[in-house]
Amino acid sequence: MNVISNILYWISTGLLVPVIVLLIFFFIRSIILIGAFFGQYLNDKRVTTPFCEKIQKTDRSSLPEFTASLPEHPASTVDAYASKIIAEAGNAAKIDMLLSEYEIEADKNIATSKVLTKMGPILGLMGTLIPMGPALVGLASGDIASMAYNMQVAFATTVVGLVVSAIGFLTQQAKERWALRNLTMLEYLADIVREQPKNCAQ
Repeated sequence: MNVISNILYWISTGLLVPVIVLLIFFFIRSIILIGAFFGQYLNDKRVTTPFCEKIQKTDRSSLPEFTASLPEHPASTVDAYASKIIAEAGNAAKIDMLLSEYEIEADKNIATSKVLTKMGPILGLMGTLIPMGPALVGLASGDIASMAYNMQVAFATTVVGLVVSAIGFLTQQAKERWALRNLTMLEYLADIVREQPKNCAQ
């Protein structure tokens, strides 16, 4: 039984360095994500939101006017898929496929935030529990310095893991809200052009 316990202890202790390295990696990734998210936020306010409002005001009679106002070079994913949907007017199956493709693209955009949201607490908890064993050993042997060091590592990994998770969670919530709004607008546009002949939408 002692052999098994020692093996588990060695495995657990050996995981501390990889856990810390992964936490540092995800922390750096979360900082990068903040910058990318801010850029996406500005683009949403400047381009995507006005475009969605334009879609919302469009109906069957004003569809040709809306089509003519589409930019030649789309500034956002929504612009691009709106152009593709209008180009496939009358082809309901292709329009459904384009909507599914947009959902996949939106999910890719949210993927990093999801990973950070889940991995932050997992790695933080692992980084908290692993040093507790050596800390208790240090306490039992009277090595206060060793115990203090391991407790410091435990608390630091917890904090970093929670910060990573918080950044992932907040960006995930915003991105999911944007994706749902954009998908709703594209589905509305698809309903308008779905039954129209192709030449009527252009």
